[in-house]
Amino acid sequence: MATPLNVISSHLFQFLHKVVDGVCGRAYPRYQDYNTVWNLTEWMEVLEQAATYFKYAVGADLSDEEALQQLSELSSDSQKAVVTCLKGRKPDIRHALIERTNAISSAQLQDFDWQLKLALSSDKLSVLQMPLLNLDLDVSENGDMKQYSIEMNKEELQNLLSALEAANKSEMVTEILGSNFISWLTLPNADAGSNIIHVGCPAAEMM
Repeated sequence: MATPLNVISSHLFQFLHKVVDGVCGRAYPRYQDYNTVWNLTEWMEVLEQAATYFKYAVGADLSDEEALQQLSELSSDSQKAVVTCLKGRKPDIRHALIERTNAISSAQLQDFDWQLKLALSSDKLSVLQMPLLNLDLDVSENGDMKQYSIEMNKEELQNLLSALEAANKSEMVTEILGSNFISWLTLPNADAGSNIIHVGCPAAEMM
């Protein structure tokens, strides 16, 4: 966050809460109230950085220590004011982020099921023995229920799990569980000529 934030220590707490109000869809602080502190360029910079910080800290679910590390350029008093505001307004910011990503799509993941298979052979190879995971998704969109079936090999499953772990720490996780989740998960199917048998072992053993 920009060091110019240090220059309004007497009104910093009020300014920060106004920034959060703006993030939450209400009015941002007005430049005319701070034009004796910053010029217009500085104002735009500090306003953008403050809003970005709050959205990132909540969206990435930073710990108190991690949130504080992002403020190393500020004075100790300014750091304390920012972190205090962040703690107090975190539910408001989180709600605003969820509402914003929900507005992107009305699709919601309702349920899922999985099944582990073993491909013994294909039309290209006589001996294959490749474990495959079949993932069934039930998605509700505008009141209609749609079903999607995705088949993944070990590498594709690992990529999916890694991507979901990364998404879980970002503010876009709600969007991923919406319509983009389906297009993102559309992976190539196994060969149509594969011979498949079902085996009863957990997906974790594919790892």
